[in-house]
Amino acid sequence: MRGVRRAPGIAGAGSRGPVSQASLLRLYHRFRALDRNKKGYLSRMDLQQIGALAVNPLGERIIDSFFPDGNLRLDFPGFVRVLAHFRPIDDEDPGIRDPKEPEPLNSRMNKLRFAFQLYDLDRDGKISRHEMLQVLRLMVGVQVTEEQLESIADRTVQEADEDGDGAVSFLEFTKSLEKMDIEQKMSIRILK
Repeated sequence: MRGVRRAPGIAGAGSRGPVSQASLLRLYHRFRALDRNKKGYLSRMDLQQIGALAVNPLGERIIDSFFPDGNLRLDFPGFVRVLAHFRPIDDEDPGIRDPKEPEPLNSRMNKLRFAFQLYDLDRDGKISRHEMLQVLRLMVGVQVTEEQLESIADRTVQEADEDGDGAVSFLEFTKSLEKMDIEQKMSIRILK
């Protein structure tokens, strides 16, 4: 793993503290395998070759999350940082952490932030009816009529919108998902 250094944020990427050297090495090998042209970075096209993302209706939105601020290149630390959101939470973790330490990327709150940004297409901090409708179209395709989709979008926004502004804020989003086991639903065992 010559040339691979731990980047800020990677050491605390999971709930169990530092990512093990073995895990980092396996991620590095995966990164290198995706980098077919041996450029030293990944592009959108490299990530589009991942089968699970190709068939996921939100695949393009997930790929977008690897390229914040319009970046065109994904380096290894950025690759690990985004994947850390999907690291399962350790059942044996007592949940006690130093309040001075940053919250792990795979915490419930960070998983919710990640999910929220998949819906907040214009990044204004709110999910509008229009954004909800766009994401629903991606998720269900042609199996549902436009009228049914609009009804679902209206009802979803209406149920979560506590302040009556016609959109769902991050706080409202978290409240609407209080009972959902987001920690497990947003977990992928990348290395097993």
